[in-house]
Formats: sequence, C-alpha cells, structure tokens
Amino acid sequence: MTKRFPVLRVLTLSPRSTRGVLAMGGLRFACSVGRSGMSARKREGDGTSPRGSWKLTRLFYRADRLAPPRSGLRPEALKADQGWCETVGDRNYNRPVRIPYATAHETMCRADHLYDIVIATSHNDRPRVQGHGSAVFFHLRRPDGGPTAGCVAVSLRDMRIILQHVGPNTRIRI
Repeated sequence: MTKRFPVLRVLTLSPRSTRGVLAMGGLRFACSVGRSGMSARKREGDGTSPRGSWKLTRLFYRADRLAPPRSGLRPEALKADQGWCETVGDRNYNRPVRIPYATAHETMCRADHLYDIVIATSHNDRPRVQGHGSAVFFHLRRPDGGPTAGCVAVSLRDMRIILQHVGPNTRIRI
C-alpha cells in the first residue's frame, strides 16, 4: 500500500513569487502558483493563490487523453460540456456547470493540457462567498513553468507521483 500524506505544502520565497516547491513528506516538486503570488485576501480575478489549508475534493481527468490516474481520490472523467462558474452574483458561482453557460465560466475540457488532470479544492466552498475566488484548482503546469490564474500546478510526471499518495483527507496548504 502506498503511504498517504495528509498535507501538501506549497512553499515560495516570498508572497509575490509565482514559482515554488510543493512538499509532500520528504518529496519536493517544482510548482507554479498565481500570477500575483499568494494572498490571504483572495478576490475573484486577482490572480493570487489563496493562503490557507484546502481539502482536495474532486479528481477529474481527460479520458480522451489519459487513463484514469491511480489515486486515493476517485477519478471522474471530464465531459465536453463541463464548466465551472466564475461569475460573481450568479447562483452557481464557484460550482460546476454545464456549458454552454450564460455567464462567465471556466471550460474544463481545455484545448491545452493544463486540465488533463485537475483537482477541485475546498477553497470558497462551504460557506461559498460571492467574489472570494472561484475555480481554485490543483492542476498541470504549463510547459514553461509560468504562473497560473490562482491555482497550484505541477508537471504531469509529478502529478502522477503525488496522486498515488493523496486521498479524501489530504489537504493542500498554500
């Protein structure tokens, strides 16, 4: 049985850094965070990754591109009509939606590979507060290692290793 780690820690040199290290026990992985660094006062569209400790709630993957990842989280195949609402004031703000959707939303089946594996976090989940950030995910990193819009991202190779050590009680600490 693979050892489970209860906490993934995101470490950066400063709150404005867009690159850091994701620590899991004695393992370390290069990671990217929001284009504006990290903040305890996350707001919709500010480009920061929210400071705090968040549960890993749902594991999605692109079945047309990858086999189901091995993990203690139950993998769910993404469907072409899946989105995530990011419109402040919408009744489905920071919730999954079916697309096309009338207001601004994140498309889960992206043309690039960033969401080939994507994990929803509990950030701004319960209670859900309008304007405090939506679609804060743990997903795959851009090939150039560039920043995210407010998520945490690692390489596909590293994600596969990490997924084998996480489960429903794992938290990501930003």
